[in-house]
Amino acid sequence: MRIGIDFGTSYSAAAALVDGRLELIRFGDARQFRTAVFFPEQIPNPEDFQLTPALAAQVESIVRASRQQRAQATETQLRRDAIRVVRRQWMEEQTRSASTVIDRFQQALFGEEAVEAYLDEGAGHLIESPKSMLGYRLDAPVRKIIVNIAAHILEHMRLAATRQLGVSVRGVVIGRPVEFRSSMGAAGGEQALELLREAAGMAGFDDVSFLEEPAAAAMHYHLQLTERQRTLIVDIGGGTTDLAWAELGGGEAPHIHRSWGLAKGGTDLDIGLNLHSFMPHFGKGEAPIPAHHFVEAASVHILPKQREFRQQNYRLVDEPFGSRLRALQELGATTRLNRLAERIKIELGEAAQSRALLDFIENDLAVDVDRDDFLLGADDFLKRLQQLLAQAREDMGEAPGGIFLTGGSSRSPHLQACVQACFPEIPLVCGEASLGVVSGLAVAAAG
Repeated sequence: MRIGIDFGTSYSAAAALVDGRLELIRFGDARQFRTAVFFPEQIPNPEDFQLTPALAAQVESIVRASRQQRAQATETQLRRDAIRVVRRQWMEEQTRSASTVIDRFQQALFGEEAVEAYLDEGAGHLIESPKSMLGYRLDAPVRKIIVNIAAHILEHMRLAATRQLGVSVRGVVIGRPVEFRSSMGAAGGEQALELLREAAGMAGFDDVSFLEEPAAAAMHYHLQLTERQRTLIVDIGGGTTDLAWAELGGGEAPHIHRSWGLAKGGTDLDIGLNLHSFMPHFGKGEAPIPAHHFVEAASVHILPKQREFRQQNYRLVDEPFGSRLRALQELGATTRLNRLAERIKIELGEAAQSRALLDFIENDLAVDVDRDDFLLGADDFLKRLQQLLAQAREDMGEAPGGIFLTGGSSRSPHLQACVQACFPEIPLVCGEASLGVVSGLAVAAAG
């Protein structure tokens, strides 16, 4: 049995054609789940901390750096605070070291359950959006971890499909973006496919193939058209935005002429809103802190950036920003902030204003956000989307007969308006946002 899998940056789904009928695989009560996995781990014991010569040298370095800026503090106070910083960094390093070999997969949790467990327990290891890391330069240990995590998620989906369909599932068509998020250009895309193929094999799939996500969405829309139409498919997902120019419907086979890709999506809207509306309350634009620190804090799906942020020392930052940044460094805090940004983004699709309570950072701290704030935070993504659509229009050389809009982020009325503004004379059809791609992948898997 072959199934289609939409292994998404934000959410994942699976489906199959059974006797000509689309059957969506269920994960609990849901037809998709957040692409996140949580591995419970024991917190290192603070009593195991010992001031080794190397750690003592770090303490002395912090004391020397603090003397001029904290002239009123006694030597005892400086040394006590320095030891606290070194102990916290040691604890974080112990947690990271324990995470380099993830061998307790049987205890893993997935989706929203994974995020909730991470926030509730305040320990363990949460991996969100592993897909977004596949195209980046990875050293051997990190590569192994990412492949193992992707394999475990894919195995979770394969076993769920096997249970629901009642047959052994060994074949899969996995959706892929036109352009992966990457630090290595085209080589990053090739690496991402290689790692995905390896992960799928580890997950128990013997027959693995890939299909560009907008082409999959085109196959889904093709079945809904009774007359032949030249259609522009616009798939705005969590991590990437993809377009396809296709001839669909009318009882003939679908034909994909070409595709375009942008390695940005809905998660970039979350980051933009976070940076514009939340981070000024942590000192962005107010305190002498490098701008990249705030980007690292907001990038919850990029583990190296999260690690860099948590290693920073904000003891000398003026209040209230110093204590807020230190609170944001606590395990789970950046994830909570990102979820707030995502919620506000969704609410501003219908409401003119929303409020985020940041009481996990500071009592009574709240941020009011309106649609203008969202648009300012989304400005870079909207400009890039407009450029991509303009490039597609120029390359097509003719106006499409229709536009089919899909992808989880396509629910945003702001993005719908952006697409319509680029093609004001063309009818816009909004498909089922989360399931257009996986439905087409199921069709491809059955073909």
